[in-house]
Amino acid sequence: MTQPLCVMLVAGEASGDDRGAGLAQALRRRLGGQARFVGVGGAKMAAEGVQSPFDMAEISILGLLEGLLAYRRVVARVKDTIALAEREKPDVAILIDSWGFTLRVAQGLKARWPDLPIVKYVGPQVWATRPGRAKTLAATVDHLLSIHRFDAPYFEAEGLPVTFVGNSALNVDFSGADGARLRDDLGIAPDAPVLLVLPGSRPSEIARVLPAFADAVARLKAQRPDLAVVIPAAPTVAEAVKAQAGGWALIVEGEDAKLDAMKAATVALACSGTVTMELALAGVPMVVGYRLGAFTYAVLKRMFKPPYITLFNIAAEDFVAPEFMQDACNGEALAQAVAERLDVPGMRYLQIEAQYAALDKMGRGGPDPSEAAAEAVLKLLAQRA
Repeated sequence: MTQPLCVMLVAGEASGDDRGAGLAQALRRRLGGQARFVGVGGAKMAAEGVQSPFDMAEISILGLLEGLLAYRRVVARVKDTIALAEREKPDVAILIDSWGFTLRVAQGLKARWPDLPIVKYVGPQVWATRPGRAKTLAATVDHLLSIHRFDAPYFEAEGLPVTFVGNSALNVDFSGADGARLRDDLGIAPDAPVLLVLPGSRPSEIARVLPAFADAVARLKAQRPDLAVVIPAAPTVAEAVKAQAGGWALIVEGEDAKLDAMKAATVALACSGTVTMELALAGVPMVVGYRLGAFTYAVLKRMFKPPYITLFNIAAEDFVAPEFMQDACNGEALAQAVAERLDVPGMRYLQIEAQYAALDKMGRGGPDPSEAAAEAVLKLLAQRA
C-alpha cells in the first residue's frame, strides 16, 4: 500500500496560518486519504491536523531590533522545527511567509536533506526593499508560490521558478457573513454606526498600535456616544486584546464572527496588513495606522521604495485609504480621519468604489489561491518523481 504523502507546512503568523490551512484543505481534496500534514502553525492549521511543537506567537516578530532581541528564541524554534522534520520525514516542505524564521528553516532543511523539495509560499517584498533577498531565496528553495503578479521577474532573474497563485485575501467568501446577526448577538441597534478596530495579529503590533487606536476611539465616543466599537481579535493576540481593550470595545473571536463584523461595519480603523484587503473586499472604508520600533523605522524609511504601505494603495498608486505611519499614527489624527468617514456618507461610498477598483487591479475574482498552490506543489513533486 502506498504511504500517504507527508507535507510539512510552516507558518509564523496569522495570515500564514490561514494560507497553510487553505493549502492543506486543497491538497487533501486532491489526495484524499493519501496525505498527512505536519509542521508549525496556529489554530487554523491545527484544525487541519498540523500539531505545532510550539506556540506560533513565539516566532511572530516584526522589526530589526525585535528580531535581534528574539534571536536566541528564534534559533531554538528553528532547531525544534528541524527536529520535527527529522521525526516525520516529510516528502515536501512548504514555508509560508515569515521571512526571517522560514529562511533559517529552509537553510537547515537544505543542509540536512539536499534532495527535499522546498517551496516558499509568499516571497519577500523585494520590489519594495532589500532586492538581495531574491538571490538569497533562489539559493535556498526550489520553487516560489507568489501572491503578486509583479513578483516573478525579480526571482526568475536569479533562477528561481515562480508560480503566481494569487492572494487568498482576495478570495475570502463573504456569502455566509451577516452583519445583522452580529449586531443582534452584541446588542447593537440596527441603525447605530459601527467602528471596526483591527490592531494587528502580532504581539508587537498590539503593544505599539493599540494605544493609539484606543485614544482615537475615546475621542470619537466622546462626541458619538451611540458609536459601537467592535474588535475581531486574532487568535495569536486575543488575550492581550481582551486585557487592553475589554473596557471600551466589544471583542469577538473566530473567523465567522470576524466576517460578520466586517459586513456590519460602517468604518474600520485597521493596522496595515492582510486584513486591509479583506476589509476592502467586504466594502468597508477604512483608515490605516501603523507603528514600528524607532530603530526599525529609521532603517526601513531609507530602504522602502513605494510611498504607500497598504497593498491596494500600492496597486492604485494613490492614497485610496489614508495611512498614518509612526508618529502620525496618533489618536487625534486617526480620530479626525475616522470621523470624516462616519459623518460623510459620500466619502465612504467613493472610498469603497476606489478600493474595489484597486482590488480588481490586484486580481479580485481570480482562481482560488489555495487550489492553485496545491496544483503547483503536486506538479513540482511529479517532476521530481
